[in-house]
Amino acid sequence: MTQAILIVDDDPAQRRILEEVVNRDGYRAIPVDGGEAALAYLEGPAGAEIALVVLDLVMPGVDGMEVLKRVHPQKPNLPVIVLTAHGGIETVVNVMREGASDFVVKPVSPERLHVSMRNALKVNALTGEITRLQKRQTGRLTFADIIAPSPSMDPVIRLGKRAAQSNIPILIEGESGVGKELIAAAIQGEGDRAGKPFVTVNCGAIPENLVESILFGHEKGAFTGAADKHAGKFQEANGGTLFLDEIGELPLDIQVKLLRALQEGEVDPVGSKKPVKVDIRLISATNRDMLQMVKEGRFREDLYYRLNVFPVHIPPLRQRKDDIPDLVAHFIRRLAAEEGKEVVGISQDALQMLKAYDWPGNVRQIENTIFRAIVLCDGDVLQVSDFPQIATMVEGYSDAARHYDSTSALQVTPPAQQNAPGAARSGMTGNGMASNGMASNGMTGTAAASEVPVYAGQPAQPQAHAQTNSLADFARSNFSDGISITDDAGNVRKLEDIEAEMIRLAIDKYKGHMTEVARRLGIGRSTLYRKVRDMGLEVREN
Repeated sequence: MTQAILIVDDDPAQRRILEEVVNRDGYRAIPVDGGEAALAYLEGPAGAEIALVVLDLVMPGVDGMEVLKRVHPQKPNLPVIVLTAHGGIETVVNVMREGASDFVVKPVSPERLHVSMRNALKVNALTGEITRLQKRQTGRLTFADIIAPSPSMDPVIRLGKRAAQSNIPILIEGESGVGKELIAAAIQGEGDRAGKPFVTVNCGAIPENLVESILFGHEKGAFTGAADKHAGKFQEANGGTLFLDEIGELPLDIQVKLLRALQEGEVDPVGSKKPVKVDIRLISATNRDMLQMVKEGRFREDLYYRLNVFPVHIPPLRQRKDDIPDLVAHFIRRLAAEEGKEVVGISQDALQMLKAYDWPGNVRQIENTIFRAIVLCDGDVLQVSDFPQIATMVEGYSDAARHYDSTSALQVTPPAQQNAPGAARSGMTGNGMASNGMASNGMTGTAAASEVPVYAGQPAQPQAHAQTNSLADFARSNFSDGISITDDAGNVRKLEDIEAEMIRLAIDKYKGHMTEVARRLGIGRSTLYRKVRDMGLEVREN
């Protein structure tokens, strides 16, 4: 899904203008009328999709301060940008104390709002990543934290949740980079050992002469260089989970001792005179064909059957390509925030290229590929040219990469204008997660549908047709009587100027009948007369 931003304002004209600004920055605007409607939306089932709230402070009934007081305790990580015409020091202090992430004084400059939204979402993306890392570090990661929307991952998650409810030994099979350790951590986080130690050992990375000491520990002076007593990974994981990655790399003599440790629930540290009792949950993983290794005599058959009580196979990324858009969006959000880049999405053509590639390195490879592309990217949308190595390995994209290199100045319009005549972006960008950006359908000049960008957080969608024209043309397409949101120099006009022109146009259109003007604009007569007076408009009511 596109990152959704809730716009809360009792003034329909202001809501419409803010909606255009938000949509043009690549987000999905959800406007609501007043504080009561905002609370109903945020507290309802759809409230979980909101990534940011743009909140007017002064509203009839439930005002912005009341919304903050009720929402912040329930959703402390939800960023809120407060808008008000009264920017006194006391007001600023009060709203920030109640949990607002930023404060913007009306009339709102589109550039100021753009920067505020980008910064709030960037901080939130990093906060979310820190939260996931903390959950993983403390052994509380769950399957809800894993990006796996593909149907082929459903059996993995279903088996993992069942296995989490017992202490049964688990063998996770899958190619390198598919996320075996992540699944193991989620199994621990879903079970009774959540919050207990989660100790990871890569058996293939341990020198053969140190395997026994690292796994089972040693006493002081047990061998040359053993200056201190070492507990070993089994004792470190006592009460929690021990994850043995690349279990097939263990030497045969260590396999015997591992088997005994699993059967007896105790380990013999090197140089120790008595065994040490341990209580662990064992999860092992491999990228090898273990049964074939057993047949070849390279892995003990009795240990294999001891480990392979509950097998879980993770399919490679090439067999679950439905995960790629969500993974790409997640990595764009996180890595763009970490690198301080204003990348908000990926072009449709580039996304199709990534989906066409087989990814032998799986999720680990796609993460590093996105990292490199973000560093290379000069714009706000990743293009084919930002993936030169992948483009050379996917049929039909080598020429496309060279084409994009020669058209690096190409601009794109965000998703809000999917059903309107297309237009170039006007320098306004924003960050998505990505969760959770949209596709646009307009480019400068004549563009193919395959060049439509997909913003971070949105799955690829089919496009109707290519569009042309400029941002000013787009503005006129939304206001058919010719209200432009850009000045002669191409810069975005002030919101109050656009609003004044809209009111003036409505007064002329309805020949000064203020009741009809107010009804058509969706505001009260008193509000209309106040705006007319404040803007210095001359009105002659017929």
